[in-house]
Amino acid sequence: MRHPVSRLRARALAVGLALTAVALVPAGSAGAADQYEWAALGDSYTAGGFVGDPQPALGDASRDGCDRTTGAYPSLVQQELDEFPPGKPVHLTNVSCGNATIDNIGKTKQTPISPVQPPAGGWPAVDPQIKRANLNDQTDVVTIGVGGNSLPFGGMLLKCLELGPKTGESCREHYTNPPAGEESIQDKLARVQDEYIEMLAKVHEAAPNAKVITVGYPAVLPDQASDCNRLSLTELGSIKHADIDWLRDNVLKPLNSTIQRVTSFFGDRYVDVYSSSVGHDACQAAGTKWVEGICGDAAGYWPSSLPGTALNCGVINKRVTLVHPNGAGYANTAAHVERAIRIALLER
Repeated sequence: MRHPVSRLRARALAVGLALTAVALVPAGSAGAADQYEWAALGDSYTAGGFVGDPQPALGDASRDGCDRTTGAYPSLVQQELDEFPPGKPVHLTNVSCGNATIDNIGKTKQTPISPVQPPAGGWPAVDPQIKRANLNDQTDVVTIGVGGNSLPFGGMLLKCLELGPKTGESCREHYTNPPAGEESIQDKLARVQDEYIEMLAKVHEAAPNAKVITVGYPAVLPDQASDCNRLSLTELGSIKHADIDWLRDNVLKPLNSTIQRVTSFFGDRYVDVYSSSVGHDACQAAGTKWVEGICGDAAGYWPSSLPGTALNCGVINKRVTLVHPNGAGYANTAAHVERAIRIALLER
């Protein structure tokens, strides 16, 4: 939860920007549109997963398996924009989806994998998010938080967890000099850059008048791997400390740098949530961490075991969180994204 003083300052900034925006709108332009259109695209770090209430609600016929929630940053930002509109109301269309890759934004359909009340036969495929959000020349702002699943970071984390107890083996070596059929980390990052370029080009083509904002990933890993207890699944489990350092410096930071570099190339705005989240990683104590560990605290509807694996967080009365933001983490991201949206709308 945001500190009360920080929240007051954020609201003061919001009101100031809104008043400035109103003052800058030409009198003759009123009525051209009665609201701003904002589309939120992205993966589980945008959707929310296990934080807050499901959107749509459990039992709703329109549920699609994407695990969007009321506790994720799009909903938190929408609440602030509703309370302090930037000149006129902002309408949010949130089509983010857990496990989405870069290609699922503008190129390929996605088959959701939500473990929460899946229908018989599994979830049906959903269209690329650009299509689902109906991006067009009336779209004012697009926020995008995606990239991790295209490595895939989650899969790499599980491989590091698997290799952790094995003497003489490391995931650093596995991904630096990979076995046949596995991409090296250098090849993964190069591919992600190419995919991100193509994706942003498609977003701009679909929404030619929109301000585009990309959102990076928070500091899910500590600056000092020694902060992690290798016996604790509420942190990073058995992952070797050397591999934690490698994942931070050679995977997560370069991924954010890639997103920022491509964003700058297009002249778009990048939201850095890494810097503000240092010291709030998965290996910190409850109340300090903004990211849950392999196992962690989650809403009651979220599962405690991971199908197809031996991972069972139920034995420690936790749920499978796989290094994703908690409520405090989303509140931090929301503060940065809200500011970026208000500035973007002010520049329109």
